[in-house]
Amino acid sequence: MVKAVSFANKAVGISANLHLPDNFQEDGKYPALVGIHPAGGVKEQTIGLYAKRLAAHGFVVVVYDSSYQGASGGEPRLLEDPATRVEDARCAADFLSTLPYVDAERMGVYGVCAGGGYALAVAQTERRFKAVAGVSPTPMGEAARSMFGLPVPAAEHIKTLEAAAGQRTAEARGAAPVYAPFVPERFEDIDDNTPVMLREAYDYYRTPRGQHPNAKGRFLLTSLDKMLAFSTFPLIPDLLTQPLLLIAGSKADTKVFSEQAYALSNGPKELFVIEGATHVALYDVPHYVDQAVAKLVPFFGNL
Repeated sequence: MVKAVSFANKAVGISANLHLPDNFQEDGKYPALVGIHPAGGVKEQTIGLYAKRLAAHGFVVVVYDSSYQGASGGEPRLLEDPATRVEDARCAADFLSTLPYVDAERMGVYGVCAGGGYALAVAQTERRFKAVAGVSPTPMGEAARSMFGLPVPAAEHIKTLEAAAGQRTAEARGAAPVYAPFVPERFEDIDDNTPVMLREAYDYYRTPRGQHPNAKGRFLLTSLDKMLAFSTFPLIPDLLTQPLLLIAGSKADTKVFSEQAYALSNGPKELFVIEGATHVALYDVPHYVDQAVAKLVPFFGNL
C-alpha cells in the first residue's frame, strides 16, 4: 500500500510516498526507514522500488522528492544542495516520528547512488537513525572532486568554481539559469569515452526503462560551489558509529567509494559486493535487486 503524503523542510513543501506493509494495522508498531533518491531522480524510480520491496517485509518506508526537485517545492528549481538534501532526510525522520504506528526507536536510513552518500552523511549526526545502508552509494562532494575516486587537479576545480561564480553574477543581473546534465541527455552525446555508469544512466533515465516526467536528470549550474564544498568521508571514523551496510556491484565504476567508506568506518560494518552488477544495474535489474534486498531486510531487521 502506498499513500501520498507531505511534510516540510522549513518553508519548502516536500512531496512524499509512504509505503506500508501489506498486512498493515493502524494499531501496530513498525520499524521505519527513510529512503533517499539518486541525484536527478525522484521518489517513483529506484528508491521507490526498494521502498516497495522493504515494505513487503514489514517496514514503514517514506521516500520523497528532495527540496527544489521533482514534485516538491522550492526555488530555484533543480538546485542540488547537499546540505539541504541532508536536512530533507532529517525532516523525513521528523515526519515518521509523528506517525502513531511508527516505532521511533527503530528507525533507519538508506539511499541509492548519491542518495546513499547522503544517507551516510546524515547518519553521522542524526542519531535517530539507528542503522544506515547505501546501494551503489556515491558521496556527492567526493564524487564531484574526483573521477570515480581518482583525484582531479585543484586547478580544474577552480575553473569550475569560477564558472559557477560567473553564472551567479549573470543570474543576479537577470540572465536565465543554466543547467548541467547528471547523465547524457541524448544518445548522440555518448561516445567511446563515456563511462559505463553514464551509459547505463542514460538507458535508465532517458528511456522507458526508468524515465519519469519529474526526473530531469540535470542540475542548476550554480549548485557546483555547494557540491564541491561538501564532504561525507572526513567524519565517518568518529561519528558514523551505527551499523553500516554498503552494497556495490563488482563491475560498478563507483565501487571505490564503498571501499573507501568501509575502510574509514570504525563501527559495525559490511561491504556486500554483488558479482556481475554495475552501478545502475542495482537500480532495477531483478537478479541484482533481489540480492540487495535480501541483505537489507535482515540488516534493518535488527533495528
